[in-house]
Amino acid sequence: MATLPGEALRVDPPIALAEAQSARPHVAIRPAGGWTGLELRELWQYRELLFFLIWRDIKVRYKQTALGATWAVLQPVFTMVVFSLFFGRLAKVPSDGIPYPVFSYCALLPWQLFAYALAESSNSVVANERLVSKVYFPRLVIPVAGVLAGLVDFAIAFVVLIFLMLHYGIAPTWTIATLPLFVLLTILTALAVGLWLSALNVQYRDVRYTVGFLTQIWLFLSPVAYSSSLVPVRWRALYGLNPMAGVIEGFRWALVGKTAAPGAMLAVSVLMVMLLLVGGLFYFRRMENNFADVI
Repeated sequence: MATLPGEALRVDPPIALAEAQSARPHVAIRPAGGWTGLELRELWQYRELLFFLIWRDIKVRYKQTALGATWAVLQPVFTMVVFSLFFGRLAKVPSDGIPYPVFSYCALLPWQLFAYALAESSNSVVANERLVSKVYFPRLVIPVAGVLAGLVDFAIAFVVLIFLMLHYGIAPTWTIATLPLFVLLTILTALAVGLWLSALNVQYRDVRYTVGFLTQIWLFLSPVAYSSSLVPVRWRALYGLNPMAGVIEGFRWALVGKTAAPGAMLAVSVLMVMLLLVGGLFYFRRMENNFADVI
């Protein structure tokens, strides 16, 4: 375009804007094909979203409740009282030399954490339907947030155990140093099962109706109201295929220290958790490509 001497070159603003936009880099986000990698580094990149979802779940849990965080204590305490009455006094279930209230409450702590985390994580993707269908982020953040939100209830309920142990004159031993490992194992167990169920729940909505039934059956298949010492020695390693068996017995051993270490049963439980977790991660990553379309 020719210009007169001294006349500045004028550029039409829409044309300049279009040229500027075309010069910017564009990132296209497409679903990966096949069995993709886990890309766990994305969890750290989206850590602020993870913390926000955890805080949101905690606030929603106690919003407009009369008792608030007291519910975190009432449920395991009332369950402990019922177990102590029927299993401890009436059925005379052996408790490995530990006062039955402490014996059962030590098991109810990890169990309540597991049951809550499993319920929240299994329904987490469907519950965040609008978020999943609107914006991109690693979908793994959603079930992880549902699991970690249960740690607040666990910490509150743990205070009751301290008073129980003081009341019965039970002093912790060096084994209590291993307690964080068993808390981590409980979280991983809930996440491992929750990943499978959350991905399946997107495809089949009746999965959420089976979670409550599953946890009820799982409760009595785990050594919560009874000790794993009632299981014959030759079957204990096989009993460890129930991952919560090793977790619960590990909790009792870590907190009280009067029972024998879970040993082979714990090793089988840890192996089972790792297999479920790795398989659940790959299955979740495989299915998340279709979440926004199916949900």
